[in-house]
Amino acid sequence: MSLEFTDPIVSQRLTEWTSAAYDEATRTEVRALIDAGKKDELEDRFYRTLAFGTGGLRGRMGAGTNRMNAYIVARATQGLAHYVKANATRPGPLRAVIAHDSRHNGRKFTEVAASVLAANGFTVYVSPELRPTPYVSFAVRKLECHTGIVVTASHNPKEYNGYKV
Repeated sequence: MSLEFTDPIVSQRLTEWTSAAYDEATRTEVRALIDAGKKDELEDRFYRTLAFGTGGLRGRMGAGTNRMNAYIVARATQGLAHYVKANATRPGPLRAVIAHDSRHNGRKFTEVAASVLAANGFTVYVSPELRPTPYVSFAVRKLECHTGIVVTASHNPKEYNGYKV
């Protein structure tokens, strides 16, 4: 890597995200930014991990730890699975409902989240159609689920997507 970064975590993450652990499209996207010398863009994508706020996760889509992508969705969902397993008060097998709106990658992110929860022993109900955020709140109660996820960026620009629990 020919670019120098002040923060060593950026260089470490760039090395990770261009490794075989990540899919070809992700590696290609990151490598293209490196080859083009897009230092500011790379620093913005990798200086931190996208964090949960009051509206859940929300950010620009793309490769990087500070972007919405399948890896960040999987990581957040694994954290959710751990939390629900440790704190569930509703009896019975663990259950979750997931829906998404019409944002780009909404279905993909929904499927990633569903796969992670299923791998953690959850029964997962996935809406087959586009749904607004209130649908998940209703479905959690109606289906007696332990948690629910909606993939949406609400009012943010089209380059964004989000993840609400």
